[in-house]
Amino acid sequence: MLKGIAVSEGMACGTAVVIKSESGGREKTYRQAESSEKERSRFREAYDRFIKDAEKAAEGLKSKGLKQEAGILLSHVEMVKDPSVASGIEENISNGCCAEEAVDKTLGFFADMFEATGDELTMQRASDVRDINNELIKKLTGNEGPDISSLPEGSVLVTDELTPSMTVDMKTGSVVGIVAETGGYTSHSAILARALGVPAVLSVAGATKLIAEGQDVAVDGISGDVIVSPDNDEKKCCEEKAEAFRRQKALTEEFRGKMTVTASGEKKEVVANIGNAGDVSAAKDGDAEGIGLFRTEFLYMDRDSAPDEEEQLASYRKVAEAFAPAPVIIRTLDVGGDKDVQYLDMGKEDNPFMGFRAIRYCLENQQLFRTQLRALLRANTAGNIRIMLPMVTELQEIRDVRKLIDESVEELKAEGKEFGQNISLGIMVETPAAAATADILAEEADFFSIGTNDLTGYMMSADRGNGKVAYLYSVYQPAVLRMIRNVCEAAHKAGIPVGMCGEAAADPALIPCLLGFGLDEFSVGSRQVLATRRTISLWSRQEAEDTVRKVMTLHTVEETEAYLNSIKK
Repeated sequence: MLKGIAVSEGMACGTAVVIKSESGGREKTYRQAESSEKERSRFREAYDRFIKDAEKAAEGLKSKGLKQEAGILLSHVEMVKDPSVASGIEENISNGCCAEEAVDKTLGFFADMFEATGDELTMQRASDVRDINNELIKKLTGNEGPDISSLPEGSVLVTDELTPSMTVDMKTGSVVGIVAETGGYTSHSAILARALGVPAVLSVAGATKLIAEGQDVAVDGISGDVIVSPDNDEKKCCEEKAEAFRRQKALTEEFRGKMTVTASGEKKEVVANIGNAGDVSAAKDGDAEGIGLFRTEFLYMDRDSAPDEEEQLASYRKVAEAFAPAPVIIRTLDVGGDKDVQYLDMGKEDNPFMGFRAIRYCLENQQLFRTQLRALLRANTAGNIRIMLPMVTELQEIRDVRKLIDESVEELKAEGKEFGQNISLGIMVETPAAAATADILAEEADFFSIGTNDLTGYMMSADRGNGKVAYLYSVYQPAVLRMIRNVCEAAHKAGIPVGMCGEAAADPALIPCLLGFGLDEFSVGSRQVLATRRTISLWSRQEAEDTVRKVMTLHTVEETEAYLNSIKK
């Protein structure tokens, strides 16, 4: 059995079709460049064809009702149209490269840059850049590669890298499952696979070597298991799981358009996490009740200078208008650590995760920060924006930001610009310091949102990317659960709401415990909204409180996880 990351739910059994992507199989040997003018002309012709074909494919997706997914291909068009891309390619051509080498060098640089951040969402963009690279090379060489659209029915596509263009070319019904060696849940390819309803497991190490053409393969898009040459019993189990999944999905859809309430009638909120304004349609399609986390750092990345006030205003306003009057929580610039933005010149640090990052950087670079605060205040006229500060460790940081907001308000008044009054200011509780002093911070914060990913790492002193300490990195750890409980208690004592925007908020095993702690808001991926709402509906206050009492008597992560999974509904 092989193991990977489940990115598109469902079960499928089929016959392996092994395909190496251009980036995995193409040897980087280049022909002798002709004149710069000739190579530049070849590139421009390929560039124009790429844009035309991508726009045509996007229209095809729109005609199938996949508007959000069409936006992914259109985002590729926008990437290619970025002046830094075309100018970089043409500069390499001027330096003597043929068009193919110039494309590889330029887009390879951008892909490597995204990979180096260590941030999952940003790293997934590297796959998009490589996809653009491969498509441009195909158009330059005339080698269009394998025809995914003509695969026989019952195929399981096995590839080193699943690209969005591959996914778009697939015919529903022909490809019943996908296995790839790279990629993660947030990659555009994964989003497309989910939209098409094809079970997919990514990051399966060595898949193209361990799975042979024509072998039977079972793909479990729920657990992330891939079974090569399953026996009859395993095939039967796969069919039973597939049927159970279909029934579960039908039950989940019954919660579309409904309020989120527990079995005993307590109102909760299930909202969505997004990375940019373009994710709004996915959040709306997922039936989110608002936005619990808008990561603004992506506005600042992949460019040569910071976005100005008007550009930020347009982005924030788009999200606020889409969900008005529901709340839209926008996290201020969170750079540093695993998110390096070169033009911000943050400097090299031995331990950037505990260094000059997030709110610390913003308070030291007030001109940059004021621009964002002004844009947020102005966008608040379009809806219900709430500002959230990342990486808070002490009360003075909240006070300093409030002072900057007050000063920005006075500036906007003097300039005669409209802005939203009395904007809420909350914090991400993601450091042990913030969790330990939650009672103090709650006196001056308007809301809390618990970031379980970082809080778990800091609490357990465990880097989730380090396999040697991965056993420690778990939200089920008693230390982490006790901190979450304490934060919820401090928030309620101060009369402010508390939410959670880490992966744990959508964990069906953990939800009764979170309800017992008194969590008010669950901020999850857009595709997890309905399932989270359904799980919340299954638990009464009494059951949740009983769960917490039991969990607080358990002493190990193994005991806690086993117990919560044993009572999972």
